[in-house]
Amino acid sequence: MTIQLTERAAARIQKQLAQRGHGLGLRIGVKKSGCSGFAYTMDYADAVNDGEAVFEAHGARVVVHDRDLPMLGGITLDYRREGLNEAFKFDNPNVDALCGCGESFALKATA
Repeated sequence: MTIQLTERAAARIQKQLAQRGHGLGLRIGVKKSGCSGFAYTMDYADAVNDGEAVFEAHGARVVVHDRDLPMLGGITLDYRREGLNEAFKFDNPNVDALCGCGESFALKATA
């Protein structure tokens, strides 16, 4: 299973780590939340812990816990500007449906 990073996402991760002054990369995950079942989590990764995988592209790293890989495997992480909003966007082939507010998602039965 892989995690893809666009050049924009990698540049944003590098910029955030530079502003922060330290860190290894971005840690992403999934938690139960919202009306559809799951939501993405993001935090800084200062180290790689047991049971975590590291994915690297364009000079940036993303850390994912093994338990979240079935739900995140195959995603492309992008950073987009839409109007006045800027945010990381998860293009996840494992998602079956999104809630109306866009904050949570449901997974396909195979994920």
